[in-house]
Amino acid sequence: MKAIIPVAGKGTRLRPHTFTLPKALLHVAGKPILGHILDQVKEVGITDVVLVLGYLGNKIKEYVESDYPDMNFAYANQEHSLGPGHAISLAEPFLTEEDEVLIIFGDTIFVGDLNQGLNKKFDGSIAVKRVEDPRRFGIVEMKGHKIVSVIEKPDILEPRDAMIGMYFIRNSKLLFESLKEMIKSKRQSKGEFYFTDALAIMIEKGANLTTFEMEGWFDCGKPETLLMTNRYLLDAKGNGVTRVVNENTIIIPPVFVGKNVEMKNSIIGPHVSIADGAKIDYSIIKDSIINKNAVIKKAQLNESLIGENATVESRLEKLNVGDNSEINFTS
Repeated sequence: MKAIIPVAGKGTRLRPHTFTLPKALLHVAGKPILGHILDQVKEVGITDVVLVLGYLGNKIKEYVESDYPDMNFAYANQEHSLGPGHAISLAEPFLTEEDEVLIIFGDTIFVGDLNQGLNKKFDGSIAVKRVEDPRRFGIVEMKGHKIVSVIEKPDILEPRDAMIGMYFIRNSKLLFESLKEMIKSKRQSKGEFYFTDALAIMIEKGANLTTFEMEGWFDCGKPETLLMTNRYLLDAKGNGVTRVVNENTIIIPPVFVGKNVEMKNSIIGPHVSIADGAKIDYSIIKDSIINKNAVIKKAQLNESLIGENATVESRLEKLNVGDNSEINFTS
């Protein structure tokens, strides 16, 4: 079995952070979004992964080859943003007709047992979650345990099972035939090739697809959802009780602290993730993500995202600061 993970998006809703870093490498609860996904892929025994790269793809290659040397990566390149269905189609040269594939979109973190979705009795299975407002999602219509139709962003306002970005496909030959047909016939939704349309073609061709549920899923595409994911994952890990560390610093869990982090005269937590090399002095920080090598001095931060190598000095309440920035408010 192989995994396909599209990570070509520009992440415009997460600017300024994504001006210098691809969305899949933004940190949450101690590691990049992509790292959380790859950990789950490894847990089900998959070591062969096709990454569909685009914007700042070289940084993703550097990360996976450095942090996941025991996995085998192939790289497809999506030069133009033509949609998620088009992105998946580019992985075809790296698979055989016999390969089973697990597809996970690279901006979503899942909670739950992936093994339950690897259903060998069907041609494929799709992760779903019941939502009250399905208008932002692709949804499935069922007859018993079988999917009879899929609809992208329906114009209805009532509870439906929404597709949440994880798919197990046993019949990869039919998958790529359907993707080719979708592109050739220019079967698009709002100017993009959606994977939902390829699934619809598979069903039209007789594919026997079913669904499975994950405990939770987190779309990390906006600052507020990234912080929400950070809170949830830190709560799930848990890490002890309030404690005093070196240099008069109090940590109120849950908090993640990376390597070579310097903290002095500060109160950190709850729900703070601090990446490697950050320096914090005379500050109070809660419900925030501090990225690599950031410097925080005399600041009060809440619900904040601080980019790599950014410097924040003086007292503020809420920030969304990109990489290599410097904020210095003087009284």
